[in-house]
Amino acid sequence: MEKSRKINPFILHILQGVDEEIEKGLEGITLNIAGNNHLIPVERVTGEDFWILSKVLEKNPYINGLDVRYNFISDVGAYYAAKLLQKQYSLIYLNLMFNDIGPEGGELIAKVLHKNTTLKYLRMTGNKIENKGGMFFATMLQINSSLEKLDLGDCDLGMQSVIAFATVLTQNQTIKGINLNRPILYGKEEESTVHLGHMLKENQCLVELHMCKHDIRNGGLKHLCEALYLNKSLRYLDVSCNKITRDGMVFLADVLKSNTTLEVIDLSFNRIENTGAKYLSETLASHNRSLKALSVVSNNIKGEGLVALSQSLKINPTFSNIYIWGNKFDEATCVAYSDLFQMGHLKPENTDVEPFVVDGHVYLAEVSNGLKKHYYWTPTYGAFYHSANAGFNLVQVGQHL
Repeated sequence: MEKSRKINPFILHILQGVDEEIEKGLEGITLNIAGNNHLIPVERVTGEDFWILSKVLEKNPYINGLDVRYNFISDVGAYYAAKLLQKQYSLIYLNLMFNDIGPEGGELIAKVLHKNTTLKYLRMTGNKIENKGGMFFATMLQINSSLEKLDLGDCDLGMQSVIAFATVLTQNQTIKGINLNRPILYGKEEESTVHLGHMLKENQCLVELHMCKHDIRNGGLKHLCEALYLNKSLRYLDVSCNKITRDGMVFLADVLKSNTTLEVIDLSFNRIENTGAKYLSETLASHNRSLKALSVVSNNIKGEGLVALSQSLKINPTFSNIYIWGNKFDEATCVAYSDLFQMGHLKPENTDVEPFVVDGHVYLAEVSNGLKKHYYWTPTYGAFYHSANAGFNLVQVGQHL
């Protein structure tokens, strides 16, 4: 009202709820103004709305998280987000995913993080900051020593910025999780994979690495595996949506015999087939006792390979989560996984399938999206438990992380 601006009723509704929480004495509140809320009328937040919101939050010590995903804040809002990060000293979580922020907005946010010492987790997912914006974030990581998790998935990063991140992360000792999904790469030399492999040999504090859609082939996976013999910190490796085949599983199965830190591996949407599944199941049954979760969704695996993986779940006490939807189930597969449920080797919340019986035959139905169930969205009603998002629940980097 002070600024004679039209009030956004959605923001007003959320802030009134926060006032009630503050009156009850709650602190460490996350303000959820996500534009994809389907239960209440949403007037999506614009850059100008975000300016007013930032003014409200500037001096508020009770709020330490801000989620404004799926709005229209654009580069204008990015400017005010940067101003907010300059003045707000309790904000540790900021989610700006899918907000039409471009390279200029990315530059503003990256530069303000040179001096900010409170923010722990930043999500820029889906904002097309491109190679230019990516380079500013890489430069920022040379200076910033407080940010612990950075998500730049689907940001159209270029090869140059991916290599810059790999170089910077050999020195940065605070980043524990980074998402570099779907960069825009040209050429077949797997440079991004080679550089990130070299980084993993040097870096001993990164816990979570996402390399979805990096065009990784078996040669690239070999580079990563060579690094994993030396790396003693990485616990979550995401190489989904690449071009890895059964030959690549020879390297991964071998490194899992000696690596004792990897807990979650996402191999979804590759092509490891029966042979690759067998390589993994042999290692998990006989050698490895650290891996907790494996996703082999849509890998062209048939009954034989899926049954082999089910056997390793019976033998290995640590291996608790498996995601198999999108492969070729036969009756033996359905029976094997149904038995795992009945014998207590597999809990219903730890997989993406559920058995059901029709005319005396067992079938499997899909029940969730596995490791990344709440990557793009969170439930709009009921309590939200991170356990539903298996990957991030098993490998927790910190609060909100």
